[in-house]
Amino acid sequence: MLGGASLALYGAGLNGDAELDAVVLGQPLKITTTNRLAGAIGSFVWKGVEFIDQADHGRELQSAINADWQGQLFGECYNPTEAGSVADGAGPKSSSVLEQLSVKDGVLTTRNRMAFWLSPGMSSHGHQAFNQTIVSNHCLTKRVAVGHRGIENVLDYKIIYTVPDDYPHHKITVEALTGYMPPKFSEVYTYSIKNKVLEPFVSGVPGEIRKPVVLATPDGTSAMGVFTPDRPAPGCPPVGYGHFAFPASKVVKWNCVFRIYQAEPIKPGDYTYQLYVVFGTLEDCRRAMVALHQEFLPE
Repeated sequence: MLGGASLALYGAGLNGDAELDAVVLGQPLKITTTNRLAGAIGSFVWKGVEFIDQADHGRELQSAINADWQGQLFGECYNPTEAGSVADGAGPKSSSVLEQLSVKDGVLTTRNRMAFWLSPGMSSHGHQAFNQTIVSNHCLTKRVAVGHRGIENVLDYKIIYTVPDDYPHHKITVEALTGYMPPKFSEVYTYSIKNKVLEPFVSGVPGEIRKPVVLATPDGTSAMGVFTPDRPAPGCPPVGYGHFAFPASKVVKWNCVFRIYQAEPIKPGDYTYQLYVVFGTLEDCRRAMVALHQEFLPE
């Protein structure tokens, strides 16, 4: 069941504050975008529990890309980010530019021009930022709805990443979606297609794997993860599901990553990625993963 007012806003100076409300598995869900984050999702509250950190302009439910410059791909040196830049800190404004926002018939749609994570002259991992401006020409459009074909506890999350024609990139890492979560979501699970279960991730080493990831609280009452039915383009690396912990910053994250790597320049234009964010209890997430895999990757 979806609620909330309908609105559609366009153009410079529009407000990024909006809500997408629903009742999921008998519990209230409120998804919030903010002007502070240029329309990125900064809050996801289900059953009274906050799932997103949003301490700065990097810790959201959002998308970002990392591209090469003259064949070099280093850290965050060319890193357009939906919610804003590192210089925005915990402040009230975003360097990203919101160009469109709509909430209508239970669907949230936004489009923004992503700011570079680093300002010109800043460095990442010993390398100076490649960008010479604060705001990039890379654009991010997202469409978010609650539920998918009878699965209540899923966000149907589609992004369109628009590659501009201002520079000939050969390597682009697309973090199609990431969720930065409070540290209480400390338990990492991966989905086993064969056994239809969420298995504890036992290596203890954060990083990228090939199986969908779910992060959960120790008691399993709150959990969130991601699945994509999309496959990489021919000749490109496999889809990566990441899980990371940052104890000093008191935050954890999951992500879903695609890589466009090719010898010839990457063609400017739109690149579309379909994600499904599962949430609820750990068992709710397992059931949603089973249903999604049966739909898109039947045995």
